[in-house]
Amino acid sequence: MIGLVTDSSSQIPASLRDRFAVAVVPLVIVLDDEPFREGVDLTTEAFYARLGEGATVSTSAPSPGDFLVAYAAAADRGVEAIVSVHIGSNTSATVAAAGIAAGESRVPVEIVDTGTASFAVACCVWAAGDAIAAGADAVTAAGAAATAADQVENVFVMGGLDLARRGGRLDASVGDDDGLPVLALAGGSIRAVGRIGTADEAIDAMVDYLATLAAGVPQRVGVGDALASELAATFADRLRGRPDVAEVVRYEVGPSVGAHTGPGTLGACFFPA
Repeated sequence: MIGLVTDSSSQIPASLRDRFAVAVVPLVIVLDDEPFREGVDLTTEAFYARLGEGATVSTSAPSPGDFLVAYAAAADRGVEAIVSVHIGSNTSATVAAAGIAAGESRVPVEIVDTGTASFAVACCVWAAGDAIAAGADAVTAAGAAATAADQVENVFVMGGLDLARRGGRLDASVGDDDGLPVLALAGGSIRAVGRIGTADEAIDAMVDYLATLAAGVPQRVGVGDALASELAATFADRLRGRPDVAEVVRYEVGPSVGAHTGPGTLGACFFPA
């Protein structure tokens, strides 16, 4: 039996956690110097309320000890090996912490540095879970996750452009003029791929962008939102049943991502089925 571990920055929803028995190690969210474990003692609603009140926010990676606890729990369940899939080392120390813990794990651990963030990481977990369900060993499943990392795409509209600017990821060409930008994150930079004036236009633009990049190949899609659940439901409904969409799951944009994008964010990550 192969175990799966990820970190909370993946935003992985319960539907995928339960399907693949994924253990999630929480990042630490610091609000006004008070630490919280993402998804454990800080709800998404409470986080955005604090953010709206002007709280200062920072995030930090889990400790090696946090990962070792997760790996030991998996070993206690009888797994023979673990595939540990994480936010890119280019943006977080999470992979380094997992690597230290892997050296002390009772069972072998294959660590996947996805080089990406947010639900794109969950897409890599999804690919590894599918591979394991099909009978893959840990090395092969880790390879499936790495392949998904190379293939995953995203598109979104952001609730807090100022947060992205402060984080240094928003391309300098993205301004506030001529409507709300439709965005994509690639190579560590957020760039505009279109502009819209209304919520309906945003959904149309994102569906069109996915269709263009899918090029007829069915995709697995995660639709996420930060306090925009009605729009997310409409977006997901627009995608379901399309010939270029194999499956759609919903997820919340939680604190570790929402700290950089703000409430009102809506988007999708997708990769070939």
